[in-house]
Amino acid sequence: MPKMKTKSSAKKRFRVRPGGTVKRGQAFKRHILTKKTTKNKRHLRGATAVHETNMGSIAQMLPSMGL
Repeated sequence: MPKMKTKSSAKKRFRVRPGGTVKRGQAFKRHILTKKTTKNKRHLRGATAVHETNMGSIAQMLPSMGL
C-alpha cells in the first residue's frame, strides 16, 4: 500500500496548533493596498484560524497531521 502524501500547497499555507486548530494566513493583503483603508490593512495583520466548516478539506490535504 503506498503512503498517503501531503499536498505541497497545504503544507506551505497551514500550520497545526497544539490544540488541534489550524493556523492560516490572512487573505486580501498582498497587493492593491493603496485603495484599502489603513484600518482594513491593520485588521488583516497576523494569522487567523481555519473555520470548522473547512476542517474536513484541510484534514484530507494534511493526512499526517492527525486532524
